[in-house]
Formats: sequence, C-alpha cells, structure tokens
Amino acid sequence: MKVNPRHHREPAVYTVTDAPRPMSEDIGHRQRRYLMSMGVRTICFVGAVVAAVAGAPWWLALLMVVGAAVLPYVAVIFANGGREPTAPAAYDDRLRGEQKPVSGQRPEIRS
Repeated sequence: MKVNPRHHREPAVYTVTDAPRPMSEDIGHRQRRYLMSMGVRTICFVGAVVAAVAGAPWWLALLMVVGAAVLPYVAVIFANGGREPTAPAAYDDRLRGEQKPVSGQRPEIRS
C-alpha cells in the first residue's frame, strides 16, 4: 500500500499471478503422483514374482520385494505432504531489477 500526499490510504491491489493453485488442481496432482507410485509398486511386485519363477539372481527378486514394500509408505507420505509450492509468477518484478515488497505486502498494478 502507498500513502498519497493527502494521507489517504489506497486499497491493496493484488495480482492474479500471486494467487495459489486451486485446491482441486493440487489434489489432482497428488493423486496422479500417488497412482504412479502404486503403478511402480505393482511392477516391482510382479517383477519379483517373475524373477523368482524364472530363476533370476536372488538379490534381484529381493530388491524388487523391498521396493514393493517401501513404496506404499513413501507414496502416502508424499500424497499427504500438503500443498505443492506455488508456481512462479509469469511476470516477475526481479526481471526488471525491482525488489518485491516485504512479506505481507503485495505489489501494485501500475498503469
């Protein structure tokens, strides 16, 4: 906010690029990441069974079993980790050499 010479405060002006991602988009991103992790887990489990039946080295089957056992924990931790960081604004004041205001203040739209 700027104070003009008449000691009148102008309303705060927020830019659209400062808005965080919509919650539905964030949840969709986390769901896709979780499903990909579970897909890799399924591939590890099936690969362990195929490796054991085909006579592959024991360490390969064991590695796949460990991957299938650990991936659910990792996937849940990442899925419940909270909102993703917001994407950087398309128009960044730092490109013009200006400093962004201190936390809590929003840049004004200049015309």
